[in-house]
Amino acid sequence: MKDGSILSIYSHWDNYPEHNGRILRTHYNTKEKVTSLIDNGDVSCLWTDKDWNGNVWSDCKYQTLTYAMRGENRPPRLDKDMDEFFADGEEYSYIFRNGNWYAYDMHQFENIVAPEPVEIPAGALAV
Repeated sequence: MKDGSILSIYSHWDNYPEHNGRILRTHYNTKEKVTSLIDNGDVSCLWTDKDWNGNVWSDCKYQTLTYAMRGENRPPRLDKDMDEFFADGEEYSYIFRNGNWYAYDMHQFENIVAPEPVEIPAGALAV
C-alpha cells in the first residue's frame, strides 16, 4: 500500500514458489487481478478445478477455492509494514510490487531469522 502497509491473504495449499509462485505470476499479474484475489479473503487452494466437495467445477475451469465459497468469513489481513508481514509465521511470503511478484523463503522450520528472496521458476503451472 502507499503507506507501507501490506494487505494479504493466507493460502493453505502448495505455497512454495514452484507452485503458488508460478500461479500468481501467470494468473494474477495485474494490480486489478491481485486486488480481486485479495478482496475474496483467505484461500484453501490458489488454483484448482474442484469445489469444496471434490467435484469438478461445472464449467471445467481452474479457479481459486476461497473459504468464502463455503460461508466462512476469512478477510484479508492488514500488516503495518514488511516486518509485521514477515513475522506472521508463514513458510513462504509473496509481495506484488510494480507489476511483479517477489517470493521470500521465511525459513519457518529453520533457525534462520531473516526472510530470503527466492526465484519463482519460469513457466505457467496450470491452464
